[in-house]
Amino acid sequence: MADLELAVVIGSFEARTGRQGDLAAVLAKYVVLTRRRPHCRNVDLVASASRPGRLVVIEKWESVAALKAHGVAPHMQAYRAKVKDFVNSMELRVLSPA
Repeated sequence: MADLELAVVIGSFEARTGRQGDLAAVLAKYVVLTRRRPHCRNVDLVASASRPGRLVVIEKWESVAALKAHGVAPHMQAYRAKVKDFVNSMELRVLSPA
């Protein structure tokens, strides 16, 4: 697949006070399941060095279509239900090569 079809997602999550461990546990499980998805090239979970309580998920997909299919996968529905109690705010950015 041509690299021009890539979709990159940067998800930034601000944990509620005292809930970073809970949020990290849910996101870590999400990362493991997402790595198994067809057309997922990579996904990583990192902590912000400058903002305590902020976790960032970086994903790379073969295409926007693959990303959209992932968005409706069963593990995504379960993830959304679990993560909502641990998040103060969230921002998702979907990028593609320039």
